[in-house]
Amino acid sequence: MTHSLRFRDALREAMIEEMDRDDRVFLMGEEVGHYQGAYKVSEGMLAKFGPRRVIDTPIAEAGFAGVGIGAAIVGLRPIVEFMTWNFSAVAFDQILNNAAKMRQMSGGQLDCPIVFRGPNASARQVGSQHSHAMEHFYAHVPGLKVVAPAFPDDAKGLLKSAIRDDNPVLVMESETLYGVKGDVPEGDVLVPLGKARIARQGTHVTIAAYSRMTHVALEAAALLESEGIAAEVIDLRSLRPLDENTLVASVERTHRLVVVHEGWPYGGVGAEVVDRVQRLAFDALAAPILRVATLDVPMPYSANLELACIPQPERVAAAVRRVVGEF
Repeated sequence: MTHSLRFRDALREAMIEEMDRDDRVFLMGEEVGHYQGAYKVSEGMLAKFGPRRVIDTPIAEAGFAGVGIGAAIVGLRPIVEFMTWNFSAVAFDQILNNAAKMRQMSGGQLDCPIVFRGPNASARQVGSQHSHAMEHFYAHVPGLKVVAPAFPDDAKGLLKSAIRDDNPVLVMESETLYGVKGDVPEGDVLVPLGKARIARQGTHVTIAAYSRMTHVALEAAALLESEGIAAEVIDLRSLRPLDENTLVASVERTHRLVVVHEGWPYGGVGAEVVDRVQRLAFDALAAPILRVATLDVPMPYSANLELACIPQPERVAAAVRRVVGEF
């Protein structure tokens, strides 16, 4: 059975189900309790679970990230919400040097089963200091897992899997997707970490994307369909671990690849995807792999310039036309 939920409600359903299932799970972060969540993801959870399990924190990301890591080490399973992943830069030392390295530094004696989650990348005119796509920074770090769902069902299933994982998992949610609706399975349905999803089947080119950019890729594929180009859209869902098998199998069918992501191009997730595919499926490629990313500049505040910076369907479609035209 499924029911229609908004992205934010699917996340809430995942957290409630896991907190009902396991009393070691709790939520902490800025405004998660009395304010019902900065984006209303945790609405109603304080009333249901009380202040011992839904904890409002000070505006001190390094502090409450460290408290969460400590709680995970001693056997709890915290969910730490950042009001935005942009603010996680303040807690980067805790995530990089403590959460990611605890198992290795302890010689395998200590686990750190913690989830960090919150809205990532650009929103609508929030300025350059609040528009960072942070997944690139964290996917670089061994010891961390990073997921970025695009649809409500994956938001629920991936978050449930992340909460049950014995490693630190970072869940990157696009603020612009919180109101998107979709059919979500009822009950205990998990989406495995490290497994991509074929969001649209096609034969002429593969478009690989994740989070908000999966929707942009699907819009581009719809534009291209009228031109006789059948684009296959792969929703990566998980950035670390990365599902090489689904990517390679798609490229072996279509022989072309365009990678779309919202972060900057230099050293980003797209570069990693390109490297994997060219090494594992070089003989299947009929054209160079192209990337479509946010322009290599700080995000402007102006609405029209912001749109020009972030990948749009027509820019993705233009890249596809170019690779389809290569022989």
